[in-house]
Amino acid sequence: MPTDVILDTNALLMPFEMKINLDLAVRDVLGDVRFIVPGPIIGELKHLKNKYSKVALSLARRYDIIPTEASGDASIIELAEKTGAFVLTNDRELRNKLRDRGVPLIYLRSGNHLVAEFR
Repeated sequence: MPTDVILDTNALLMPFEMKINLDLAVRDVLGDVRFIVPGPIIGELKHLKNKYSKVALSLARRYDIIPTEASGDASIIELAEKTGAFVLTNDRELRNKLRDRGVPLIYLRSGNHLVAEFR
């Protein structure tokens, strides 16, 4: 049974901005995983002014897209609490909110490797 991992906007940009293979890096840390993208993140990527937003959007569409009631960070928190999934993000503010709720995290450390934080 794969471990669910929710990706936020900056996680989807990570492969292009940091030159990291997301699939391999996450599997090195957690083994077999299923990537999930909250529906509102697709909208964020469509409107983002970032040179990598189009490729990040095509990457996001390769994964399971799950609709949520909330938008933005709240959609990630909602989905994480509903599914018990890990959240992959480098957003410090979001990580703190998730830690307060006991959500397991994955994030980039030292700009070159992922670490998992279990609650």
